[in-house]
Amino acid sequence: MKKFRLPRKTKKRLRKGLWFYPPDEKGGSLMASPYRSQEDYDAYKKGELRNLGVQHNSRKHQNEFRNKIDKEIKVTDDVLKNYLDDLMAKEFRDWAFNILVKAKNHPKAKSSYYNFVNAYLLHKNDGSFGNVACLAVDRAEELLKKRYDPSKKKQITLK
Repeated sequence: MKKFRLPRKTKKRLRKGLWFYPPDEKGGSLMASPYRSQEDYDAYKKGELRNLGVQHNSRKHQNEFRNKIDKEIKVTDDVLKNYLDDLMAKEFRDWAFNILVKAKNHPKAKSSYYNFVNAYLLHKNDGSFGNVACLAVDRAEELLKKRYDPSKKKQITLK
């Protein structure tokens, strides 16, 4: 049996990013390796695979992503609670709600609050922004723990 081989430049281009098949009815996707497998390469040629990694590497795509996610938007606490109920597991909802309410009025952490709300709204349309919303909560928690000490001119992390 003949071994699957690709030209070097094609293989190098296909190695960038994460390749996935379309999601199934539950929303899960199988990962593909079109640079390694003949079946995956055939699916790539048919246009069935999507690449999650390469699109965020260019400066243009990073700026578009930031413009989408950094818009200033505020929602009421009831709406925020509904967003969290829809997106997060039951045991993390109260924790995330408390963090986001604090972040809403914090000068440094409010950007993470905006990121959460925008990512949730984009998640409704696209489906791939759910992780971004959860990461925004983690980032807000980090920013709430940090405090600026002007005498030492650096950030201090509170524990």
